[in-house]
Amino acid sequence: MYGKYLRKFNSFRFYIFVKNRIPMKRVSITAIIEESLDGWFVGQIEEFPEVISQGKSIDELKENLMDALKFEMQMRREKTQQQYLGRKTICRKITFA
Repeated sequence: MYGKYLRKFNSFRFYIFVKNRIPMKRVSITAIIEESLDGWFVGQIEEFPEVISQGKSIDELKENLMDALKFEMQMRREKTQQQYLGRKTICRKITFA
């Protein structure tokens, strides 16, 4: 359906928020999207290849990919925190230019 308009790489943006919901930094990521034979869109985030999802439309796919990315980042955060349990550490936020 959207095949002729669909590019192999489709970039989109998301925001990282602090607690008071003010955008801190805009980050661009790349979604590799293809349309399946049954009309669904399947996508994978190029920078995080383990993040894969699907949707009935490209917009739904983007939402689903964002949910999957947030989940993956939370799982990585928890795994890293477990590795440092009981150790004296310092945590600092880093902003990329």
